[in-house]
Amino acid sequence: MAYQRIRQPKLSDVIEKELEGLILEGTLSPGQKLPPERELAKQFDVSRPSVREAIQRLEAKKLLTRKQGGGTFVSERLWQRFSEPLLELLADHPETQLDLLESRHALEGISSYFAALRGTKEDFKRICDCHDAIRHAQQQGDLEAEASAVMQYLVAVTEAAHNVVLLYIMRSLAPLLEQNILQNFELLYRRQETVENVSRHRAEIVDAITAGEPEKARQASHAHLAYIEETLLDLGREESRRERSLRRIQQRKDELE
Repeated sequence: MAYQRIRQPKLSDVIEKELEGLILEGTLSPGQKLPPERELAKQFDVSRPSVREAIQRLEAKKLLTRKQGGGTFVSERLWQRFSEPLLELLADHPETQLDLLESRHALEGISSYFAALRGTKEDFKRICDCHDAIRHAQQQGDLEAEASAVMQYLVAVTEAAHNVVLLYIMRSLAPLLEQNILQNFELLYRRQETVENVSRHRAEIVDAITAGEPEKARQASHAHLAYIEETLLDLGREESRRERSLRRIQQRKDELE
């Protein structure tokens, strides 16, 4: 019986797969600069031509981009593969914002669950650091900075879930999610007790994740979003009543004139 000769993979193939894995898991993030070829060759213990060949193939796949005289970077648009016209369409229609909030239940609930189940000490530290950044922005009264910090926190939780599909979805939707968070804040900040409750709920999620309690983390995430959703609906009804009252007042003024 004749046996086929087992083909040894080329070093450049191995390096290519290793770099792809680092990009996929988020260790190499969009826009991040890669170390010089010389340093990569030393890290991988291979020759520079092998590293160069791997990088060239990743460039061809549009995972890496080379800037003349500036080095090699992970593609900025790596996580922006959802249809941009669709994202803009959703962003321009306020009625879709509650739909997005409902969708966040699934994404954030499962991410919180797996983050508590699979997260490492390093993951938990990053989540806590992001949580601290949210509180700092809140103290400064900077809504845009707070919305950005919340988005970074959500990415950190999803990274801790160690599921590349969840991470891809979260990063792809990031611009739309951050806008949704900011719009929600602009309404929620009308009630101080609401802001305090939202902050408390988020702290409960962080505590459950870092304590390694998956089901508690998932339930806390759902309770957090359900509270925001109900409050926004209530604020919407309140605004509708106010506008109705103003129209009646204006109508009476017109009648008197």
